Amino acid sequence: MARRSGPRLLLLLLRYLVVALGYHRAYGSSTPKDHQVITAIEYQEAVLTCQYLKKNMASRLEWKKLGESVSFVYYEQALKGDFKDRAQMLDFNIRIKNVTRNDAGKYRCEVSTPSEHGPRLEEDTVTLEVLVAPGVPSCEIPSSALSGTVVELRCQDKEANPAPEYTWFKDGIRLLGSPEVDAQSTNSSYTMNTKSGTLQFNTISKLDSGEYSCEARNSIGSRRCPGKRMQVDDLNISGIIAAVVIVALVISVCGLGVCYAQRKGYFSKETSFQKSSSATKATTMSENDFKHSKSFII
Repeated sequence: MARRSGPRLLLLLLRYLVVALGYHRAYGSSTPKDHQVITAIEYQEAVLTCQYLKKNMASRLEWKKLGESVSFVYYEQALKGDFKDRAQMLDFNIRIKNVTRNDAGKYRCEVSTPSEHGPRLEEDTVTLEVLVAPGVPSCEIPSSALSGTVVELRCQDKEANPAPEYTWFKDGIRLLGSPEVDAQSTNSSYTMNTKSGTLQFNTISKLDSGEYSCEARNSIGSRRCPGKRMQVDDLNISGIIAAVVIVALVISVCGLGVCYAQRKGYFSKETSFQKSSSATKATTMSENDFKHSKSFII
């Protein structure tokens, strides 16, 4: 009997383990689903979908936005925070009427359904990616430059998603990425980086003078900065030499004038006059002192 009861106890134990594992899988803390990625254009509509198949009136639904801190989006049958005025519930889903870039992030819906074995918990995670058109790019264009120098023009936009590509225009005509294939280009020394937005002239010339503008473009839209004129001038060597000569002449004339004044004794006469005037003042003071002391004796 003892030998027969051993296998029976082992079978009962195995059945118990199978039932317990099945119960844990069916009624565990959560049942995660495949991760969703929802893409929406800024200022348009987006729907956050909770992939929960078994809908029950007794189910309790919560939506949370995940991040550094978890915040409730839908709780106790009401939308919370910013979604209160621009979103609505469609069953277990959230319809956002006017998506902004601040709405981008990871969301999680949690559904709790009562059952005879206790509450059944399920959850689904959704990532909302908001596509943003470029704003007016910030352009750095010098107003003047010297011929033969290295000049770099910069263009940047920090708002667009996905990141934009940049195109430069001269006098309203698009510049190609490589000047060698640009038939309209009169300068074969510039390089354009469509990713960073820089336009660099390795040896700029007077032919590069003109009005420059930059356009930022992605799959959502494009914007262009106002045009600004850049004037390129040759270095005026003759003018610089003439200015140096004039300054040298002025210094020479001033030096000759000082030497002439010293030879004529203008500086010495002034000094003797200052000495005589100071001696006269000293004599006057001594006579006054004498008169004063004499009257005091009387």
